[in-house]
Amino acid sequence: MTRTMRAYRLTEAGRMPQVMEIPVPEPGPGQVRLRTAGAGLCHSDLLVIHADPSFFPLPLTMGHEATGFIDALGPGVEGLRIGDAYGVYFSWGCGRCRACARGAENVCERAGSTPGFATGRDGGMADYFIVDDPRHLIPLGGLDPVEAAPLMCAGITVTHAVRRTAALLDPRSTALVIGVGGLGHLAIQVLKALTPARIIAIDRLPEKLEQALALGAAQALTAGPGSIADIRALTDGRGADLVLDFVGNDATLELAAGTLAQGGRLEIVGVGGGMLPLRFHTMPRDASVGAPYAGTLDDLRAAVDLARDGSVHSQILRIGYDQLNATYARLDAGRIRGRAVLVPHA
Repeated sequence: MTRTMRAYRLTEAGRMPQVMEIPVPEPGPGQVRLRTAGAGLCHSDLLVIHADPSFFPLPLTMGHEATGFIDALGPGVEGLRIGDAYGVYFSWGCGRCRACARGAENVCERAGSTPGFATGRDGGMADYFIVDDPRHLIPLGGLDPVEAAPLMCAGITVTHAVRRTAALLDPRSTALVIGVGGLGHLAIQVLKALTPARIIAIDRLPEKLEQALALGAAQALTAGPGSIADIRALTDGRGADLVLDFVGNDATLELAAGTLAQGGRLEIVGVGGGMLPLRFHTMPRDASVGAPYAGTLDDLRAAVDLARDGSVHSQILRIGYDQLNATYARLDAGRIRGRAVLVPHA
């Protein structure tokens, strides 16, 4: 008799996924099956839901931000123990190109033709899920696997963005965090752990500003028409040496460009679809712009290490299958504090 499980499945582009019963997947050669511990909700999930159907084969189980317990090993897999907790590196590459060879599968040279976890292959919003290769598993040690789930996307993305810019920052530097959401609340903690910079956070919601201050931001400002002037005033007119935009719409990119210091670095992390005009004289002198994506396997290990030593803690909202669609609506409206995590076996 075929075993079945629950899974949150996208079956039609542009329509919200639904929970349905499907067969429990069996691991093939070199694969691993995990019993899901937690699967985080990410704003980029909404891009997948509304993407052109030619981008991803449907139906598709959602959830690229997942942790679980080893449940079954495919032929040829060794060195893993049933029941141990792991997180999943979601940016699966080909495993053969130069980028993949150094652990940078996030910039795989064949990325366009390699299906990723929950972006081509079924993801973790199910009772069980398959990981294609043990190299994509990160041991969690003593971490609570539900609380660790946001590290698998939000944590790696933030750690990657900060690590690649940390050399720009010294004790006189300012780092500006735009948007204190699922990524932004982790960014404040990672900046505090890895850099000596003063941190300024900006958001529209008072409760998120309170959260930012509690997590280590020196100042927290309400976003509005005078935000550029306010940030310039706080930095003696100089601006921020590092701006991390976790929203990425037209308004926040205008704010980011207007508050960037000469020689500063703007990292566009948010997927808000905004446009940043780039011309000579429209950006500060010697400024640079980056578009970090996910991170390397080493970035994920670093994020997990920061959580293990207590430097970073994901603030989560635990939900069940019946709350998924309503929680995505709250996420889209910016009303989730921290990160929402599906817990299938609660």
